[in-house]
Formats: sequence, C-alpha cells, structure tokens
Amino acid sequence: MHARIIAVMNQKGGVGKTTTSVNLSAALAASGRKVEVIDLDPQSHASLHLGLTFESEFDSVYDVLVNDQSLASVRRQLSDNLALVPAHLDLAAADFELASVLGREKILADKIAEDSERYDYIIIDCPPSLGVLTLNALVAAEEVIIPLQPHFLALHGLSKLLETIVLVAKRLNSRLHVSGVVLCLYDGRTTLANDVKNDVKAFFSDNEGRPEAWRNVKVFETNIRNNIRLAEAPSYGKSIFDYDPKSNGADDYRALCREIVEMEENKN
Repeated sequence: MHARIIAVMNQKGGVGKTTTSVNLSAALAASGRKVEVIDLDPQSHASLHLGLTFESEFDSVYDVLVNDQSLASVRRQLSDNLALVPAHLDLAAADFELASVLGREKILADKIAEDSERYDYIIIDCPPSLGVLTLNALVAAEEVIIPLQPHFLALHGLSKLLETIVLVAKRLNSRLHVSGVVLCLYDGRTTLANDVKNDVKAFFSDNEGRPEAWRNVKVFETNIRNNIRLAEAPSYGKSIFDYDPKSNGADDYRALCREIVEMEENKN
C-alpha cells in the first residue's frame, strides 16, 4: 500500500496548522502507523515542535529541493514510527533559488517517489503562503486538510486557497482533493464558534456545480479545543502526547486521528 500523503495548509497563519501537522502525525504514529512529517515551512515550527534545535548546521528539506539530496540523507528518526524531514531557516530562499528551475513544482513529488522507505502516512506542514514550496506540497500530496479558526472571517480567504487547489488538480495533480476541514482553537461555550462550524458545514455541504477537487469535503466532528497545554508543548520540543497525554489537546488529536483513519477504512 502506498502512503497517504496529506498536505496541511491554510494561507492564514496562527490557525493551528503546525500544531495539527505535528500532533496528528504523533497520534497516527502512536496508533501503529508509520509516519513521516515533512516540514516545508521556512519558520521551521514543526521541526522545533518535534525537538530539533538550531544550535548547529544540519541538512534539511532545503537541500532536498535545491541541492538534489535525497529525503533519506536529511531524515531524522524520532521514534519507531515517526520520522521528520526538517526545515531550516534557509528554506526561505528556496522560492527565489528555484525560480528558474524547470519542473520546480515537482521536485518533492519526485523525491518521495524515489525514496525507498515506505510510510503509511506522509504529513506535509505547508508554509502560510501560496508560493513554490506550497506548490511542491500540492503536487506531491493526494489530500489537503485545512485547519480553520472559528472566527467570523474563517471562510474569508478560503476561496483563494480552494482556487489554487483546483488549479493544481486540473494542471499538475489530478488526484489532489480537499479531504477535510478541522476547527482549531475552538471554544464550544461561545455562540460564535458554533455558528462558524455550522457555516463551514453549510458551505461544504452543497456540492452542486462544485469542482471535483473539493466536492466531498468532510468537516470533522472533532474540534481541537482551546488548550493551554497545546500552546506550551512546542516550547519543550514535544508533541502533546509526550508533554501531557491526559490533556484535552491530546484527547482531541486522538479523536481526529481516529476520524482520519476511519475515512480510509470506509473507502476500502
């Protein structure tokens, strides 16, 4: 079975994108799946969250994209089931350095195809922008999961993201589709959070005339609640399961993991 490759993306920062990439990956690994996290964000937050420090130079996904290194040559094995392809701050230069490279949007997809290591899941943490790095993620992935904050502007700006996904699906990667939306930083006690969830469900429930790439989007039942332990975990370089496995944050990401695995089981 080939890997389920999921890009976690939203061009708006601060919505729980990296928190979701890291903790969903850790939950999947804890459930017995073999998982690789690819940090494609120049801020390197997923790498920091998983315990990497920048005290010394190291090879990273930048070297894979720009210097033709293999994924295996930069990969870090974090536990039996969890591996990381880290980002370094120099990744910010990749857009510029790849500007004149032919086929630059397919580099990551080709590197994954060449990799001899096999995974059940490859989770790509995308940058909060729609440049060459995000394009590489979308060409490599089959699925996109979009984290949204339950804010009255949650759906604002989503149209640009969906347009990009449709364009990539049409021209570069016909398998690409949005599989799910997860609400993060959720406070169920507020009317606003519940209203936004209903709005998001209503938006994605009408498939009439919708492009194939986002026709059957699942709004996950699991909401990632506001949780101080989730906010604290990255500063210790730990996933929520290593930092506080009994927290609401850990419970929520376990539940999201179950929903994502069920999607696969229902398909088979």
